[in-house]
Formats: sequence, structure tokens, C-alpha cells
Amino acid sequence: MKIRFKDHLLVMTAETEEERTTVTSWVLPKKEEVFLLKSQDAQTFLFQRLGPRLEICQEPINVGSRSTDPRICLISNFARAPFELSGRYYESVEAFWQGLKFSDEEKREEIALLSEYEAKKAGLSAPPSDVFWYENEEIRVGSREHWKLMYLACEAKFSQNEKAKRALLSTGTRPLQHKMRKDSTSIPGVIMADIWMKIRTHLAKQELNK
Repeated sequence: MKIRFKDHLLVMTAETEEERTTVTSWVLPKKEEVFLLKSQDAQTFLFQRLGPRLEICQEPINVGSRSTDPRICLISNFARAPFELSGRYYESVEAFWQGLKFSDEEKREEIALLSEYEAKKAGLSAPPSDVFWYENEEIRVGSREHWKLMYLACEAKFSQNEKAKRALLSTGTRPLQHKMRKDSTSIPGVIMADIWMKIRTHLAKQELNK
């Protein structure tokens, strides 16, 4: 094995077929890995492989329906991931959220069957209002009580839909973000991301206790 220093790099080159086979099976399938360089003595140093860069460095994941990763798309509110809440069926979290903008129950039931951008678009025709009613309770738009409903809807989605739950748990402990071109005034991205991470923590604990 040939080792040389170049700027801020430590370059290792396999020189025999055996070394090439070993390096290929150990490094290449892992793609970007994080290693810890440790000194053993004055003449010896060690590389300890810590794991995939994205996980070890805890790089944030931006959750959105336009992600190139199908798992992340499934976490987003636009995803078709049916669930029930308070005895009512919803095709997506977005359908639940947009339906709250209407006081008419028939309209809410109509929107409940939608997902992705169709659910988002359905809410655009809602009359402007600072409050809405849910389960005989008046709730102010953008309040903590409003956010709590989003938590309950997401909790129902991930607990009732196995694929969505696995997608959320697959993000491990990496920070989640929800950064869109235009942030929501009723459910800011930081609040939405916090909801996903709290539910993820709860589900992870349930998995450990099985």
C-alpha cells in the first residue's frame, strides 16, 4: 500500500491485487465515510471508520414533496398516506390541514379524499378567517392549538401507515427541516419539522420496547 500526503489529503493507493480487492470491498460500497485519524505511537497512526458522512455529521434533511428520495416524499404532508382521526378518514395530512379552512362538513369530507397538490389547491378557495371550528372547539389559526391538531394528524399518519412510519424512522437521528420557497404563516417550517422529530423519537422508543 502506497501512502502519500498531498495538501490536506492523505492518499492511499493499493499496489497489489490483494490490496485492491480489500480496499474495494471496504471503502467503495460505503461511498462517503467518516474516518477518525488517531496516533498510536510516534511511528504508527490508525484510521477508525466511524460511519456514513451524512449520519455521523448529522447533516439536516429537508423534508418536502419534491425530494428525490421517495422516503422523504412519504414523510411530507402531501404524501398519500391514509389515516383516521376522530373517527374520520383522510387521504393525506395535507387534506386534513386544508379541510380545516372550511366550516362546511361536506366540503371537509370532499377534501379529505385528496392528496399531494390537489389537497393544497383545494384550500386556496377557502374564505379568509382568523379562527375555525374543530370538534366543537373554536381554534385560532396559527395558534398552539392549531399546531397540536397538526401533531395529532401526523401522529395518526405515522402510527397507522407502516410505510410512512418506516420512512420517518429511516432518517435516524438526523435533524429534519422543512424549508420551502415560501414559509407557511399558519404552520412555520420550524414547527413542522419539530413535530416530525418529536413523533420520530416517540416511535423509535416504541420500537425499542417491542
